[in-house]
Amino acid sequence: MTCPTCACDPPEVSCALPTACAASSSSCPGDEPGAVATSFAAPDAWDGACTAESAILADQLCNGVPCVQSLTVAAPSLAAGACTPRIEVPQAIPQEAPRWATRATACVAGAHTACADATTCAPAAPPGFLTCIYHEGDPDCPEGYAQRHVFYRGVLDGRDCTACSCGDPSGASCTVMASVYRDAACTDLVASTLVSSSIPFCGVTPPGVALGSKSAAVVAVEPGACAPQGGEPVGELQPAEPSTFCCIA
Repeated sequence: MTCPTCACDPPEVSCALPTACAASSSSCPGDEPGAVATSFAAPDAWDGACTAESAILADQLCNGVPCVQSLTVAAPSLAAGACTPRIEVPQAIPQEAPRWATRATACVAGAHTACADATTCAPAAPPGFLTCIYHEGDPDCPEGYAQRHVFYRGVLDGRDCTACSCGDPSGASCTVMASVYRDAACTDLVASTLVSSSIPFCGVTPPGVALGSKSAAVVAVEPGACAPQGGEPVGELQPAEPSTFCCIA
């Protein structure tokens, strides 16, 4: 039995712009002793449009040094849904029905003669045959008929294939272009940089530069993939409708 080949459609992925952003009074990574972080965060549920929220004035001092010497932008957050399974290669149609490996041919005696002990006498079996008694079903054989042979007329086909499904999504990523400006209207550019969902970005800025506004946009989304599961054969063929031949050894 040949099962179908399973596959998975890519998951639906959403990329949320980062809102956490902060200037540091030291160079990247900004964790030197005495370094001061100043929030330059965007509003909640930010759509990336120009915003002057959390602006930092030029030459603002923190512990006697410029508050703005580097800028850290959080990584964009990524949400991936489940993959939808599909059948890539349909299940093949079996070429033929199951066949028995062993068959039996039974010959009924042409005459049944009553014996003295009230049993039935039968002629001797011809060469290649056995003298047997026949029963429907699968009973035990009586004494004197030690050779027991069970044959079947039918087949119960319990074969099937496991349903196609998908594992958890992996490998998804997104990239955002983040820009910061000196003025409040996103016209006087300080820097633009690509920020990946895999790691926050930190970049050195001119000391004391004004951070007046910012904007951002998603520029790339990689949905990743899910590993296909299923399409495995299960079950088996079972013989049905037994008949038992009990034969003289």
